[in-house]
Amino acid sequence: MTKQSKTGLSRRVVLAAGASIPLVAILSRRGDAAEFTLKFATGQDPSHPVNKRAREAIDRIKEATGGRVEINLFPANQLGSDTDLLGQIRNGAVDYLNIGSSVLATLVPGVGIVNTGFAFSSYDEVWKAMDGDLGKFVKAEVENVGVLQVCKSWDNGFRQLTSSTREIKTPDDLKGFKMRVPAAPILTGLFQALGAGPTPINFNEVYSALQTKVVEGQENPLAIIATAKLYEVQKYCSLTSHVWDAYLILGNRRSFQRLPADAQEIVTRELNKAADAERADIAALSKSLRDELAGKGLQFVEVDKAAFRASLAKTSFYKDWRQKFGDKGWTLLEQAVGQLG
Repeated sequence: MTKQSKTGLSRRVVLAAGASIPLVAILSRRGDAAEFTLKFATGQDPSHPVNKRAREAIDRIKEATGGRVEINLFPANQLGSDTDLLGQIRNGAVDYLNIGSSVLATLVPGVGIVNTGFAFSSYDEVWKAMDGDLGKFVKAEVENVGVLQVCKSWDNGFRQLTSSTREIKTPDDLKGFKMRVPAAPILTGLFQALGAGPTPINFNEVYSALQTKVVEGQENPLAIIATAKLYEVQKYCSLTSHVWDAYLILGNRRSFQRLPADAQEIVTRELNKAADAERADIAALSKSLRDELAGKGLQFVEVDKAAFRASLAKTSFYKDWRQKFGDKGWTLLEQAVGQLG
C-alpha cells in the first residue's frame, strides 16, 4: 500500500469514527459551543455570598444544559450602578440582575412593601411571607413592568445602622443625623419620619461618602458592612434591624423566553437551589459577623426596637405607605407580621 493510500485510509477511519459520535457530544467539548451566552450582574463584592452562590448556580446550569447556556458573572457593579443596571435589565444589556428590593422599588413601587420599617421581627415571619402570598404579590408586581423574577427571593438580611459620630440608642438620637440611604423612597421616608436627614446615594459611592464625611452614617446588613469594609470608616453599629431587605434575581423577559423550555426550567431550578444556600449563608453570617466586626473596631450598640417602632407609629408613616401600597398588599403583609401602626 502506498503512503498516499495509507494517509487516505487514516482520514477515512477518523471521519468514520467521528460520524459515530453524537453531535451534541462533540459540541459540548468545544469552548465556543454555548448557544446562549448571557450576563449576570450584581452590586456585591465578589466575596459576598450572593456571588459565591450565583457562581455555583451558573456552573450547574452550564453542566445541566450540556454547555448550551453559559452565564458570565459581573459582580461589584462592574457594569454600572444599581440604578444603571435597572435600565440595563429592561433593555436587555444584561440578562440577569441581583437587586435589593429597596432599590428595585424605584422602578416597581409595590416591591417596597417588604421594606416597611420595623415590620418583620424574625426570619420565621420573613420566609412565611416571602415564600407565601406576599412573595406572590411581589412577583406579580415585578412582572407588571415587563421584567421577570426568575426564582424565589434571596436574602439581603436585616439592615443595621452605623455611624462615625454618635451612638444611636434611642429614636431621639436620630434627630438631625446625616445618613446615606439607597435610592429607595420607603427608606428615605422611614428615616425622615424618625427625624434623621437621609440622603440617597448609590452603593458604589457609599464608602467615599462616609470617608469624606458627606454623611455621618449609613444602614446596611452586616454582610454588606463587612464585605464593603464600611467598618473602616464607621465607629458604631446600632442593632436596629429596622428593615428586612430581599434580594431579587431579575431576568430580561425576551432573553429568558429565547431559552428552550428545558433550559428555562434548569435556570430557575438552580437559582432556587442557590437561594436556599444563600439564605443559610446570610443567617449564619448575621451571627458570626458581630464578633468579627467587633474585632475590627466596630462598636455595637443594643437598642430597644420596640421604642423605635412605637415612635414610628406616632407618625403618619404606616398610614401613608398603606395608601401607596394598597389594601391588598398591606393585608398580606399584616397576615405575616401582625397589625402595623
